[in-house]
Amino acid sequence: MNGAPLIERVRILGIDPGLRVTGFGIIEKDGSRLSYIASGTIKSGEGELPERLGALFSGLTAVLKEHQPQQVAIEKVFVNVNPQSTLLLGQARGAAIVAAVNQGLRVSEYTALQIKQAVVGNGHADKKQVQDMVKRLLSLTKAPAADPADALACAICHAHSHSQVAQGRLPAGLTLRRGRLS
Repeated sequence: MNGAPLIERVRILGIDPGLRVTGFGIIEKDGSRLSYIASGTIKSGEGELPERLGALFSGLTAVLKEHQPQQVAIEKVFVNVNPQSTLLLGQARGAAIVAAVNQGLRVSEYTALQIKQAVVGNGHADKKQVQDMVKRLLSLTKAPAADPADALACAICHAHSHSQVAQGRLPAGLTLRRGRLS
């Protein structure tokens, strides 16, 4: 061996949690190259909260089984003006995390600011900018819808952050605490 670094192909699932609609996006990272695998949404439907959370859990479990990602990244909850909305979003996020952990996967968490900074270069970018950059970075023919684009952006953020952490470098403004970027 000549000491050259091994290029590891890794499949990453990004999750944009929501109670009504949860976006998911799957990419593959091969060295510095990112490839689009799949994306979409899981809708919880109408009804009582436990059934809606169960629908999100089941939907993500099916995605995990079909696409077999090795890593999972999810957007952290921010505090809304409405505490009830924040609580519901947190419960949807919990269902998503449990689906991944139930499959034996570790979950990395990123704030919306970190995701936008990693993908667009501006932590205050709007949804259209995120969609356009996801399209560019993954060489897609058209920009994905908002929820899948946010999930793909989360996966891209993880791909960039994970490779820099592995090399002992962190993106500007990020620190590593207890194995998590913040």
